[in-house]
Amino acid sequence: MYRLLSEAEWEYVARAGSETKYAFGNGDASLCRYGNIADKSSKYRWRNNECDDGFSRHPAPVGSFPANRFGVHDMHGNLWEWVADCWHAGYDDAPSNGSPWRVGRKSRRSCAQRVLRGGSWISAPKDLRSANREPALAGKRSDIAGFRIARTLTQ
Repeated sequence: MYRLLSEAEWEYVARAGSETKYAFGNGDASLCRYGNIADKSSKYRWRNNECDDGFSRHPAPVGSFPANRFGVHDMHGNLWEWVADCWHAGYDDAPSNGSPWRVGRKSRRSCAQRVLRGGSWISAPKDLRSANREPALAGKRSDIAGFRIARTLTQ
């Protein structure tokens, strides 16, 4: 079965065993080595002026940057990634087993907002932190958002 990752799964893979802002450390200057972001070649005022990743105005092809310690590419930047969870502003009462939050906070039924993770090619460094998350209306289409699929293995 193929599915979207839960928020917990996404962050586990993005961190790749690290406890730093990014899987590779805390330095914003290294972001362009590991992901496609708003860099000094872009015109955004929030750009990272410390580096240039070579892709200033569009997503990069998958695998253009080195993999993290778990062997996974493109966890920081390129495209925001949809995850399976409904949006909650915090983690109070979150599932403790890594499964996605299937109901919204306000109505306990609505999942009108979902979660995006990872930042995109127009994102500032703060948006690419492994822990960063943003709400978005479910079903919203954008040229800065995509998805990563997971496969549940059965034994």
